[in-house]
Amino acid sequence: MSTKKNLKEEALHYHAKGRPGKIEVVPSKEYATQRDLSLAYSPGVADPCMAIYENPEDVYKYTAKGNLVAVISNGTAVLGLGDIGPEAGKPVMEGKGLLFKIYADIDVFDIELNTKDVDEFVRTVKILEPTFGGVNLEDISAPECFEIEERLKAELNIPVMHDDQHGTAIISSAALLNALELVNKDISKVKIIINGAGASAISCTRLYNSLGAEKKNIFMFDSKGLIHPSRTNLDGKKIEFANDNMPAETTLAEALVGADVFVGLSKGNILTQDMVKSMASDAIVFAMANPTPEISFEEATAAREDIIMATGRSDYPNQVNNVLGFPYIFRGALDVRSKVINEEMKLAAVRALAELAKKPVPDIVNLAYGESNLSFGRNYIIPKPVDPRLLTTVAPAVAKAAMETGVAKFPIKDWEAYDTQLSKRLGQDNSLKKAIRTKAKLNPKRIVFADAENLTVLKAAQEVQDEKIATPILLGNVARITQLLDENNIDLPYAEIIDPRADEQEERLEKFGAIFFEKRKRKGYNQFEAKQLMRNRNYFGAMMIETGEADAMIGGMTRNYPETIRPALQIIGRQEGVKKVSGMYILMSRFGPLFLADTTVNFNPTAEEIVEITELAAKEVEKFNIKPRIALLTYSNFGSADGEDAQKMQKAVAILKDKHPNMVVDGEMQAHLPFDIDLLKENHPFSDLVDGRANTLIFPNLSSSNIAYNIVKEVANIDKIGPILLGLKKPVHVLQLGSSVREIVDMVAIAVVGAQGK
Repeated sequence: MSTKKNLKEEALHYHAKGRPGKIEVVPSKEYATQRDLSLAYSPGVADPCMAIYENPEDVYKYTAKGNLVAVISNGTAVLGLGDIGPEAGKPVMEGKGLLFKIYADIDVFDIELNTKDVDEFVRTVKILEPTFGGVNLEDISAPECFEIEERLKAELNIPVMHDDQHGTAIISSAALLNALELVNKDISKVKIIINGAGASAISCTRLYNSLGAEKKNIFMFDSKGLIHPSRTNLDGKKIEFANDNMPAETTLAEALVGADVFVGLSKGNILTQDMVKSMASDAIVFAMANPTPEISFEEATAAREDIIMATGRSDYPNQVNNVLGFPYIFRGALDVRSKVINEEMKLAAVRALAELAKKPVPDIVNLAYGESNLSFGRNYIIPKPVDPRLLTTVAPAVAKAAMETGVAKFPIKDWEAYDTQLSKRLGQDNSLKKAIRTKAKLNPKRIVFADAENLTVLKAAQEVQDEKIATPILLGNVARITQLLDENNIDLPYAEIIDPRADEQEERLEKFGAIFFEKRKRKGYNQFEAKQLMRNRNYFGAMMIETGEADAMIGGMTRNYPETIRPALQIIGRQEGVKKVSGMYILMSRFGPLFLADTTVNFNPTAEEIVEITELAAKEVEKFNIKPRIALLTYSNFGSADGEDAQKMQKAVAILKDKHPNMVVDGEMQAHLPFDIDLLKENHPFSDLVDGRANTLIFPNLSSSNIAYNIVKEVANIDKIGPILLGLKKPVHVLQLGSSVREIVDMVAIAVVGAQGK
């Protein structure tokens, strides 16, 4: 089965599973009691209605308008699919809404209009104005998109932006400024070739003009050739960039001779290596056609060493991705209640993005892209989409530009408070998951799947293989596994399938049994028992790791926890100096990842064992380039109550502070306190955690940790990774019963990262 077909089925399943679609509406106020409902609706709702009637600006105070954007399309230019209609375009609009939410905490209603009539489109959006704080136009064909945006900007009092035009323009402009700086070229003097003359190309070229590029030096091509004044077939906005400084019959190849910059917004594979070689020294090539660039990164960089190359793809350096722009531009515009998104606001976003690329890169970004030290240079001219500083950099720049140009109705007075407000909106959950998978892909390992007769496990193994995270080794009945693969169209050509009970494994069983007997001969096992035990998949898999035939193991889908962990302890053993292994979960909260320990192994650890659990957890957190901020939890706050657990956690904190003076750790404290920083400052200003939320939580016993984990992940409905076993010499992780494909893949990535460090 082809990877393309697999991806299609996976994408369809992704959109249909659970609640269909990618977005939903959730209440933002209490609604549990009759009084809540009387405030939310009748009779209480009449009061904000009248307040807004008396002062229309209060709509931003009492309703969601100020944080609500409409993503509106008629489906006439959807991705590269063309005019597929409003219903077929809806998944894209929902996806846009998802990006608005996860990157800038902006709520979205997507609206698909069944009309190609410009007047009808404009009128419909205009009468919707009272509902929304802003309008993001999407996937509308040219030249209608130009007229629609221009009319709506003129007729509405809320910001309007057609992202297909301006998103690429803003991001590529930032990239262009930095690329030119690196090669020490003046934007007013460089020769720029634009291949493509659609909405995005027109908008890009206009913005380059605003930054100082001279029209006389810009040569634009469409499918019929050079945009030249002598042509009689120029429609839409193309005539704006007609240039007679070259003959009308000049080809793209001829125009590129001596050119400094190529900007591709057309179709794949139209640029050759010879064309690239003909360009000026330190050539800048932005090949932004998707999914296939005008020339591949490999071909372009092979053609010449001095090239600066950008594409629209995430698997190469310098990705020109609109998500670097629209969430933060609308965030800044909404926060000052701007009437428009004007040229100055777009230019402010350009300069903010360009400057951010020159600053030291956070560790979480380096980790997410498998880099040790990203820094401003030819392969890093624009920030990465997972950079957590984008929100606090671009949004304020846009907001300031709106204020300076007089279009802001609600100016920001306290910029420090605004920065804090922005920082609280989003966590690092998506960044961390991407970071883990990306790091795994840098050095894939051989992973044993101990429960390969399970369909979910096989699906996860295929994703692991397709994503190049690891090479699967499948344990189980070969005929049964093969049948499941065939029946479910799962293709695992590189996976080894091993049945520990099969006759052909006799030599391995002898070898593994002898090793196990030597390890356990004084612990109740004879030679026959040792060999027989190797027929158990968990023992066989653990022995593969011990002998170097594999690097890590995932199990637990069809066995209880002790049956999976016992072989690992007996065969692989604990790390040097570790007395107790422990377990940890990662919960992906909106405020960033939360690390919880011990959630799976130790029933009632002593203070000394709590110390070891904390040390192991802190070491694991640091693997993700996150500084541990640790809270030891119980029912008492810094001696406010007595009892065995309170005293135990007090003692553990004292030991930790003595052993690790630089560790950020405190307690004992109740579970809410490390998150309510204002309350912590007010009552316990001496705490190590008053400067920010805790990210690592240590519990007094297995009961409290497991209960807390299960309640939070079910009630909050948030992503999780785990349980991660801490303290073994080599990575073995035990899945929860009912783990999903995604959860298994995340655990495999964790295992690979662990194996890389061994």
